[in-house]
Amino acid sequence: MRLFALVALLLAGCKVDTYKPAPKGLRVLTTTGMIADAVTRIVGPRGTVDALMGPGVDPHLYRAKAGDLTRLQQADLIVYNGLHLEGKMADVLEGLPKSVAITRGLDPKTDLRPAPEGFEGAHDPHVWFDVRLWAKSLDTVRDALTKIDPAGEKDYAERTRAYQAELHALDAEVKRRAATIPAGRRVLITAHDAFYYFGRAYGFEVRGLQGVSTESAPGTHDVRDLATLIGTRKVPAIFGESSVPDRNLQAVVDAVQRDHGFTVKFIAGSLYSDALGDRGGPAGTYVGMVTHNIDAIVAALR
Repeated sequence: MRLFALVALLLAGCKVDTYKPAPKGLRVLTTTGMIADAVTRIVGPRGTVDALMGPGVDPHLYRAKAGDLTRLQQADLIVYNGLHLEGKMADVLEGLPKSVAITRGLDPKTDLRPAPEGFEGAHDPHVWFDVRLWAKSLDTVRDALTKIDPAGEKDYAERTRAYQAELHALDAEVKRRAATIPAGRRVLITAHDAFYYFGRAYGFEVRGLQGVSTESAPGTHDVRDLATLIGTRKVPAIFGESSVPDRNLQAVVDAVQRDHGFTVKFIAGSLYSDALGDRGGPAGTYVGMVTHNIDAIVAALR
């Protein structure tokens, strides 16, 4: 917490529109790999992009490191997810004048998952699983870059349009692939409740063992209830996530076998949820991650 307070004090007086590009261009810092990939596509040669959280890092549980202070200070722009994805860093990021939430332009009433009763404003942050919403979020990145680098306005607009067109085509392809799974088998069970937007967009019933944030540990009743659903409906496979330990889902698999006499296939660490894959790998970009996930889901459930 002392690091968070220090970051806030050092950066609170900075204003986005006072920054001038360094000789090598804008320096943009993001929290997650998905955001870094989006900003990279839009900023192009006019800047460089770095991410605080690499492959396999759970943003819900991320704790700022000493080196992060320097990276935050040196950045001309900080782009984060918002909607409390970044856990304990959220308050600091929200208070920095040179930071922007990529989800800022989404409509809470029509785009976002309704918040639980009693937790108004606490929307599900995993919006990137709906490719259409992620494409819409790029407008916020374009506008933030243009604000601090007006000379690049045309470049940012053109690259945003091109990437959005690519994502709209990807969205249509995911819908086509999802439709190849019989409706009754479109039940997606994962380590935590990250895939709501995916289910809403592509016609899946989605269940997660843990809640929207991995900070909430599952109890024995969570394991039992999920095992009952799987055993009763004969769900053929469940999916681990690259950024969440598999041990809790293994308890579900064991409970299904023990209590229902049914063997469910457990594909450990198979889906990318809160982090991209290794840079240069097939899931090292947002498009690659989405493609990998729908391929894995279709192969297991169809």
